[in-house]
Amino acid sequence: MALLKKWTMLLPAGALLAAAACNGGASVPPTAAGGAPGSQLSSFDSNFASPQDNTSILKGLTKDVVIASTVDPTNGDSGPHSIAVASTSYGTLKKGYLTFCNFSDSSGNAGKGTTVDYVQPKPSSKAATFAQSSDIAGCAGDTVTTGNDVFAAGLTSKLLTQFGDTGKTIKTWNFKGPFSPVDASNKQLYAAEYIFTGDVKNGTITSFSINYYGNQKPLQVISGFAVNKKPGWSALGPTGLQYFPKKDTLYAVDGVDNTVVSFNHASELLVADEIVVQKGGKTFKCKYPKTTCGTLVYSGSPLNAPVAMAVLPNGNLVVANSAGGNTLVEIDTSTGKVLDTKVVDTSKTAGVFGLLATGTKDSNTVLYYTDANTNTLHELEP
Repeated sequence: MALLKKWTMLLPAGALLAAAACNGGASVPPTAAGGAPGSQLSSFDSNFASPQDNTSILKGLTKDVVIASTVDPTNGDSGPHSIAVASTSYGTLKKGYLTFCNFSDSSGNAGKGTTVDYVQPKPSSKAATFAQSSDIAGCAGDTVTTGNDVFAAGLTSKLLTQFGDTGKTIKTWNFKGPFSPVDASNKQLYAAEYIFTGDVKNGTITSFSINYYGNQKPLQVISGFAVNKKPGWSALGPTGLQYFPKKDTLYAVDGVDNTVVSFNHASELLVADEIVVQKGGKTFKCKYPKTTCGTLVYSGSPLNAPVAMAVLPNGNLVVANSAGGNTLVEIDTSTGKVLDTKVVDTSKTAGVFGLLATGTKDSNTVLYYTDANTNTLHELEP
């Protein structure tokens, strides 16, 4: 009953009526792993204007506002990685709250951080602990589901951990080097809600559904990404995963080959190694090329060991380099052109390991980023 109550609170009235009609008034099945059944989850409203407008958003984001310190208030963990957003108000998180991982401990030891924190998206916010566990040691990414469960990747622990909406551990999965999980869901009532997770140790992307409408068993659907086999902050491979629900497209950065790639019909990736990235990271071997395959979005300079990425409401991507300075690169996915670059931290030490865009149109888009050099979360705004 608790799961059903939770789901009904998250669905609009019209959707509930549709569910009752489809089931003859019967209850909708509970989820397989504690999350709410699939509905829209995205870092922005899906009702933005449909044609990609090719406008540079990054160029217009001229104000850099510090939102909060990212140091965990409970144990002092530092080194923020990843940013996710709650799309609903349930449990601990309220709609619009931002979550992030801490990769380091209070002494700055890489790979020792064990916390996921959250903040309100406004200046002078105070970070609060959502979850703390050795299961996420070296927390290298987190994502929030429709039901406000949080999935966090522990690069050191080699585990992907699901926390319930109040921060209690529900389940863990074994990986080699989990990184950058992303939640992928859409507006259809009985659609699957997938979690995609990159692995920087074996160069793969794994997918599984957290409800009854998809593949609940973790499945390695993409393989062949290059990895650099370096530890801690320097680990590179398939990272910065982002899902664009309007096009059912999954994006990833390849920090070794300096590429950004996309995978179409991501919700239909249901076969082991369905897509294999070829050497060099620019071409793909696809089992079902007419349905699911990979595409090179961009390669080369100014990309320099990219590690984080955000998809903007207008469809552009913003990528964060981890070498050569903390430069953000905006890419038009429809033309493959670089639209703008912006240095957000003049230190030569990599600091930006988390990006997130919110908004509904060009004029109200904002971009959040984490800075591990200063242990702060920032908002770039017009």
